[in-house]
Amino acid sequence: QVRLVESGGGLVQAGGSLRLSCAASGSIVRVNAMAWHRQAPGKERELIAHIRSGGGTNYADSVKGRFTISRDNDRNTVYLQMNSLKSEDTAVYYCYADILTSSITMTTRQYWGQGTQVAVSS
Repeated sequence: QVRLVESGGGLVQAGGSLRLSCAASGSIVRVNAMAWHRQAPGKERELIAHIRSGGGTNYADSVKGRFTISRDNDRNTVYLQMNSLKSEDTAVYYCYADILTSSITMTTRQYWGQGTQVAVSS
């Protein structure tokens, strides 16, 4: 069993900052790519930041230059530093991980966190 547990959401004023964390635990051989998605009310879930096991990153245009994704491979944890927050960043944020769970069968599965609410007041 693998779990992703997120933390760090909350209410912040426009222009402020928040840092989200997501720790993976359980039957993990290796964590491959990790990512953050978000879903605003009435909208589809969207990918906003992605980080490969080697550290290479990609961002959605809507957050580029304001958000930074990073990871600690020793702790199987991914972070999202969010600066210059805007009201349109209000959403539930979900972490995602692609995880190798067996070195014998080479089974890789995708996992999601439970989501953490970020609310930005204008």
